[in-house]
Amino acid sequence: MVISPNTGRLTISERSASWRPHRKFTIDAFSARMVSSFLNLLVYIIEKYAGRHTAVIIAKKFMIDIDRISQSPFIIFEGRKTQDDEPIKKAQEFIENNFEERITVDQLAQMSALGRRNMERRFKKATSNTVVEYIQRVKIEAATKHFESGRKNVNEVMYDVGYNDPKAFRTIFKKLTGLSPLEYRNKYNKEAVTA
Repeated sequence: MVISPNTGRLTISERSASWRPHRKFTIDAFSARMVSSFLNLLVYIIEKYAGRHTAVIIAKKFMIDIDRISQSPFIIFEGRKTQDDEPIKKAQEFIENNFEERITVDQLAQMSALGRRNMERRFKKATSNTVVEYIQRVKIEAATKHFESGRKNVNEVMYDVGYNDPKAFRTIFKKLTGLSPLEYRNKYNKEAVTA
């Protein structure tokens, strides 16, 4: 594996990995996500051709999360507010400031003086999320921040961000982050694990 300092290109020679001789792959690095995905792919290919043991050793040497199948845990949700639709911006701000309460589409539509269908259509157009998806994303983002820095258990965080149903909270959390709430807390808050 060679990274050229002049071009920023990463070249991997299969001969050095003792697979098939004289083949090379060249990749331009565009972003941290791409590099991370590439490293996961590289470990997968090593596992496929050289075995699990070799892949684990390489993953440990280069500090690569070997069994990660998604970039979801790294997503930081920030609602898109570049649009010029003032009623939608106000609805977004209301959701972000009151996420721990029960918020309905009808409540937001009434606050914005819009019909429900009109509110949903404009909200989706402006944010690329439905109202319900946006509310869920804001609540889960707040939960991830609690897990990263706090010492509360999963149920306490669940109630703090406005969920009352543990199964619904865990399902939505896993859907949006790729990890269960407990896995997320254990991965990103070592202080809470040792407490």
